[in-house]
Amino acid sequence: MDDADLDEVDSLEGEHGKLRDFRYGDARLRELSLSGTQLMDGRVTGLTTQRARLDELRLHSVEFSGCDLSGLHWEDSKLSRVTFTDCKLLGAAWEQVTLDDVVFERCRLDLAAFTGVRATGPVIFSSCSLREARFSAADLSDVAFNECDLHLTEFDGGTYRGCDLRGNDLSGLRGVSALKKIIIDRSQLQDLAEAFAAEQEITLG
Repeated sequence: MDDADLDEVDSLEGEHGKLRDFRYGDARLRELSLSGTQLMDGRVTGLTTQRARLDELRLHSVEFSGCDLSGLHWEDSKLSRVTFTDCKLLGAAWEQVTLDDVVFERCRLDLAAFTGVRATGPVIFSSCSLREARFSAADLSDVAFNECDLHLTEFDGGTYRGCDLRGNDLSGLRGVSALKKIIIDRSQLQDLAEAFAAEQEITLG
């Protein structure tokens, strides 16, 4: 995406609920509230908010980089061909969000809650921190986690067929029993055994 082809905007609301070919950068907001908006072919950089609530959004080909959206509440939306790079999303709540070709790279997602999130296309978490994050009733089929911090990351129900957890330390996971039909390396079996033992409060004599 070439910046020269994008129009600088001072709001993400758009005209008639649609915004296309845009660039929105370096805004510091007390509150961001968007509902029923379509964002297409755009770039959001350096956005900082103290509070954000997003619902019923449709995003296509949108890049977020260097943003601090900690504490955001995002629900009932679909993200397609969206990337988050070097973003802070601490404590973010994602509810009933559909992800299709979405990449999180070097993002802070500690304490985030993903409830009813569904992956319908490729989704990758690469070099992200997901400490104490929780996935509840999520469909993470074929999602890939690569070199992520998964300490005390919890999986509570859901579908994980083909979820690729290779290249991660799994010893600190919670909810191991929910992770049916995932993909791991043979060397990670010990990690899962440690996680299972801790979860079941098993004592080794």
